[in-house]
Amino acid sequence: MRRVLILVLALLPATAFAQDRAQSLADIRAELTQLNAQFNSLKSELVSSGGISSGAAGGSALQRLDTLEQSLMRLTSKTEEVELRLNRVVQDGTNRIGDLEFRVTELEGGDIGAIPETAPLGGTAAPAAAPAPAPTPAPSSGGSDLAMNEQADFDRAKGVLGQGDFRAAADQFATFAQTYTGGPLTYEALYLRGDALTQLGETANAARAYLDSFSLSPDGDRAPDALYKLGDALGKLGQTQEACVTLAEVGNRFPGKPAAGQAASAMQGLGCN
Repeated sequence: MRRVLILVLALLPATAFAQDRAQSLADIRAELTQLNAQFNSLKSELVSSGGISSGAAGGSALQRLDTLEQSLMRLTSKTEEVELRLNRVVQDGTNRIGDLEFRVTELEGGDIGAIPETAPLGGTAAPAAAPAPAPTPAPSSGGSDLAMNEQADFDRAKGVLGQGDFRAAADQFATFAQTYTGGPLTYEALYLRGDALTQLGETANAARAYLDSFSLSPDGDRAPDALYKLGDALGKLGQTQEACVTLAEVGNRFPGKPAAGQAASAMQGLGCN
């Protein structure tokens, strides 16, 4: 948990980097992508090491991780705001230069129709801000678009899972998540990896996969089931207190969902207060 806190504190000056001429906005977004990957890795370590239930920093570990993740998302959003401002500055400056070129040509009696299109201020157009808060790594084509072969690789791993080869499916989903980190299918791949590992009896690793899936898409279609299965796995690992907190979060976050009912039943089985 200390490593996670240090990571987030290191992110705090990130918005000031946009003023450093030696570092482009693309560099900042790339760093945020790397930091996001490191964050998810550290969260996974908490489950595998049992740190999620240690309570070393006080309160619910899952809640603390959610808070840290929100901080990372806010920093990414700040970067996008800088991009938007830069775009406006470039557009305004380019328009003004175009107006000056038009006036000078008109005063000199030149051919106004022959005036070439004004080059963007700074030589190149500023990159457009991505609509999604989470940065997309290099292997993906960006946004919600699928990278080349991404769908095919996912379908191949899912087909192996359907055939009952849980070990091969778990390995293929792990490779998929590493190859397409942050892609639109990654959270689904991690969730299915958790299912495969559950079938293999590897509960700790399954909990890790469910946590990663939930972290990548806390409001997605798989989020209620991923959070429920995380809590259920923690209960099977003997981490009853943390399991109860996690299962209670399912009902708090997703009332009315089938997973909320399953979580309530699991809490009764664990004797949660």
